[in-house]
Amino acid sequence: MDKKKDTTIDIKTGFQCNNYCKFCAQGNKRNFGKTFSTEEVKQILSKNRNDFKNVVLTGGEITIRNDVVELVGFAKKCGYKLIHIQTNGRMLSYMDLCKRMVDAGANHFYISLHGSTPEVHDGLTRAKGSFEQTIQGINNLIKLEQVVSTNTVVAKTNHMDMSSVARLLLELNVSSYKFSFMDINPLIERDRELIDTIVPRYKDVRESVERGLEAGMNSKTRRQLEAFPFCTIGEKYRNYIPQKRTDSYFVRDGERMQDMIKMRDDKLKNKSEKCKQCKFYDLCEGPWTNYVRIFGFDEFNPII
Repeated sequence: MDKKKDTTIDIKTGFQCNNYCKFCAQGNKRNFGKTFSTEEVKQILSKNRNDFKNVVLTGGEITIRNDVVELVGFAKKCGYKLIHIQTNGRMLSYMDLCKRMVDAGANHFYISLHGSTPEVHDGLTRAKGSFEQTIQGINNLIKLEQVVSTNTVVAKTNHMDMSSVARLLLELNVSSYKFSFMDINPLIERDRELIDTIVPRYKDVRESVERGLEAGMNSKTRRQLEAFPFCTIGEKYRNYIPQKRTDSYFVRDGERMQDMIKMRDDKLKNKSEKCKQCKFYDLCEGPWTNYVRIFGFDEFNPII
């Protein structure tokens, strides 16, 4: 692989987690997914150091590993410029761990927050107290002057909370926040009750997501949408959908190294024949394939 300007490797170090999110994109991998040893993660970091500029360390939940600080330090030693930590933020409620990770070289934190109150957030994570810990984790990182980005999965049970989530994040002074439409994992797809309970329809969440974006309109905080086809959001808000992909984004998941951009185009996302009429056809990834299998393409109309 030729070295590129903006290249990232995402290493899923294992799938154990201290949250039990109803919508987890990893499904039940915590029961059978590969957990890398310390030396195995170091080998991956070392082997790929010349091909990738940045690294994302994630899971599962990366911060529950006893070796997380050691792995961050090794990534820095390998020369990765940006060392991203993708986390639910709960363990970062301990300031000592925050300081040790920052001192070791972590310099960008992606934190998941799925509601503006314990009732909403903990209801989705199925982990009592997770909201308070995540908020404390964000506060700790902000005190340490770290770059903090957040991701909120849009579900049927929290979409009305998007503007409140946005206002909370603005108060916390995060660098950016993102609303991501739920990726329907195979477990959810096979469970009609879960589909009816937590899976939203694009048409039903549009207004609440737009209000969440509006909440940050007069701030310097960057806002973004993930997994929203251009036709599912108002014209005013389409500039929050990324229109430029990173040069390369590879995920190391168990024994496989996958080109995530190609994977999304070929398998995870889908577009219909009528999508070819849309002026955003070349930029848009289309909806999740699993979503289309459940609800069809009727609500997706090309923008001419």
